[in-house]
Amino acid sequence: MQRLASAPSRELADGSVWGCSRGETMPWWQLVLDVLGALLLLAALVFLGLIVRRRWLTKGEPTFDMSVRTDPAQGSRGWTLGWGRYRGDRLEWFRAFTLSLRPKRVFDRRAMQLGGRREPHGAEAFALFAGHLVVDTCTLDREVEVALSPESFTGLLAWLEAAPPDPHLGG
Repeated sequence: MQRLASAPSRELADGSVWGCSRGETMPWWQLVLDVLGALLLLAALVFLGLIVRRRWLTKGEPTFDMSVRTDPAQGSRGWTLGWGRYRGDRLEWFRAFTLSLRPKRVFDRRAMQLGGRREPHGAEAFALFAGHLVVDTCTLDREVEVALSPESFTGLLAWLEAAPPDPHLGG
């Protein structure tokens, strides 16, 4: 039976040996540092991806901060931060902390009706952007609460009122 030769190694100028040696393992602390470094690099890449996504989605189109809660029965829980943008007869809502380039929810202008508005109360005030109003909205499929600034609420009202007349109504 022929014996396998060991991996080649070279002696360096300082007397140390460079090359692959079998049987030696990496110290545990070095492995921990490598894993922490990889996790830090991954977190930095995700953060950079969120910034690039935000820039891409807002390029040439104005957006505004808007939070959405699809189940109003949850009390002060269930809010998801994001932003909205108008695109024709649609209000597109994007979640803030995702890498997806597609809107999570789309509100059709003709199917959207606004209900009451109120100030956030209790724990809601900490879950939402500061100064936002909570507005009850109704779409074709469900009731949804949105939270937006007073200025964005005025813009939403103007966008809804600026809808062209429905051709089926003879207007």
